[in-house]
Amino acid sequence: MTSRILFVCLGNICRSPTAEGVFRHLMPTATTDSAGTAGWHVGKPPYGPMQEAARTRGYDLSDLRARQITGQDFSRFDLIIVMDDTNRADVEALRPAGNDTPVRLFTDFAPDTGMDHVPDPYYTRDFDGALDLIEAAAQGLKSHLATAG
Repeated sequence: MTSRILFVCLGNICRSPTAEGVFRHLMPTATTDSAGTAGWHVGKPPYGPMQEAARTRGYDLSDLRARQITGQDFSRFDLIIVMDDTNRADVEALRPAGNDTPVRLFTDFAPDTGMDHVPDPYYTRDFDGALDLIEAAAQGLKSHLATAG
């Protein structure tokens, strides 16, 4: 099964590009992208400390560049994955009328972690903790897609 998945966070420089990088490593047949709800960092690479933490675990994020989500993304992707409830509300505000593309919290796919969102390491400075949660959720998403397809 080929899936088109968009990962979304606030600025598209920490959580969502890392989720994209981890997931494309786990499931290279999926079409993935990432975006932010805000446009502050458009065109910029992922945040340096986040890239370094990812690189330490074997994920290369260097080819990714930030972009802002648009309403057109609802028709380009089969599933939109958000990092927290604020991201979800911002994404839902862009939903075109009549569109039914699912928008899910990434942590829905990692229930054993006990987390209801992926904390933003730009603010928490816990890049490894964010990566732990992203890896768990990415594995859960891969398993979900394998059983759903």
